[in-house]
Amino acid sequence: MNELSLDRTKIPQHIAIIMDGNGRWAAEKGQPRRYGHQAGVDAVKKIAAEATRLGVKYLTLYTFSTENWNRPADEISALMA
Repeated sequence: MNELSLDRTKIPQHIAIIMDGNGRWAAEKGQPRRYGHQAGVDAVKKIAAEATRLGVKYLTLYTFSTENWNRPADEISALMA
């Protein structure tokens, strides 16, 4: 879709995203889980920039659930960094 065909009256005010599967995505590519988490960070940066450009007022990212505290300490540390 090009910019001319975008109906700005249909841009949502709030977008919510559940971040899930980055570690599995990386594993499928033969990479460490951290690689997938970094790819998730890169994607969020692009999404946030585009949402801002389009005029989305609220962007909610569900990125870390209580179950995630059961992950290995080094992975939690990498996620928090």
